Amino acid sequence: MTTRPFKVLGIQQVAIGGPSKAALRTLWVEKFGLEVTGTFRSERENVDEDICAIGSGPFKVEVDLMEPIDPHGKPAVHTTPLNHIGLWIDDLPTAVEWLSANGVRFAPGGIRKGAAGFDICFVHPKSNAEFPVGGEGVLIELVQAPAEVIDAFSKMTP
Repeated sequence: MTTRPFKVLGIQQVAIGGPSKAALRTLWVEKFGLEVTGTFRSERENVDEDICAIGSGPFKVEVDLMEPIDPHGKPAVHTTPLNHIGLWIDDLPTAVEWLSANGVRFAPGGIRKGAAGFDICFVHPKSNAEFPVGGEGVLIELVQAPAEVIDAFSKMTP
């Protein structure tokens, strides 16, 4: 295996799915005190979500509270309550190229703009014959870190 040409900097987000955003908001916003910073709705991705935040600045972690637009549609964002985890990546195109060349399976859609405006892509939760490395049941979102996040993480001691 060659030297990894990118870094995973930290957790960018955690996405939690359920049949009702209202129920999720009761816990995460009303009880835990997270701030709702935005919303995202996509028919293509069958999701209606509230984007919340813990922390601030480059160490802010996004918590997405998601419900399906169509409870019988796909993807079923509510059937796995911990829908996915998002990781800050310092160089997303390089990471995708290297990971693909090293057997990692990606979900369809390629690199695209995500709900929070950053470039994103997803590691598929399952491997296959062509790509023998997957998320072992967990969908993993890789998120291009903006310059201020890359800078903040570079100042941390290992």
